[in-house]
Amino acid sequence: MEELLKNENSVKKDLDFRPYNISINMTVKDPESSRDFYKNLGFEETYRWSDDDLTVIHMKLNNLILELFSFKNNNHSSEDQLAEELKITGVKHLVLKVDDIKEARQFLSDKGVINKDTKIIKETSGIQYFFLKDPDGIFVEIVQEDKKM
Repeated sequence: MEELLKNENSVKKDLDFRPYNISINMTVKDPESSRDFYKNLGFEETYRWSDDDLTVIHMKLNNLILELFSFKNNNHSSEDQLAEELKITGVKHLVLKVDDIKEARQFLSDKGVINKDTKIIKETSGIQYFFLKDPDGIFVEIVQEDKKM
């Protein structure tokens, strides 16, 4: 790989990488509970496939696709292992942006997804956010950020 990076002629000059859809794969315990959870966040089920060992559900929100995989023989981490996994390099949570953080908290509270007293954290930068967990304990951050990037 280093050789490839050093040799600027090794990459075609007019090669155009551009975003299509962003796809995130998550392994879940109960595909139906996870599907219902992400439907509450605005995702739509777009594909489903299942056999004796695996269920796959694709959920779409704008250009984001969640691939929910559920294996019949899946050994899940204990609570202690989950805490330790935060120290390991890798994806830790999903972030969804909203225009009105208080409206989002109320909406999710009304649906029973979060507690109505879920704390909204406001950073000195002006970003406001709160976290919730999906049925498998995967963090989802809801954020209101008004800066133009």
